[in-house]
Amino acid sequence: MKTKAKAYDYGECEICDTPMQEKHIKQDFWIREELIVVESVPAGVCPRCGEKVVKADVGQWLTKLIENSERIAKAPRISVPSVKFDAEESGV
Repeated sequence: MKTKAKAYDYGECEICDTPMQEKHIKQDFWIREELIVVESVPAGVCPRCGEKVVKADVGQWLTKLIENSERIAKAPRISVPSVKFDAEESGV
């Protein structure tokens, strides 16, 4: 019989002192001018300001995952909009 693992206590947000809540997030990384998105990452997320933290072992696994060029090469690709900032149009 499996016992349910106790939820990890992420503590309070370092920015606004609100208790963090565990969620599964999409985490993005820019590596060699390529956007890599890792889905379903367990993280503590502040419901007030949106700050996110991951446990050390999750961070270590993410490092191994994004360094695995073979796995990245086989991963599905997504398309994202790319909009150029126009200083003249913005008035800046």
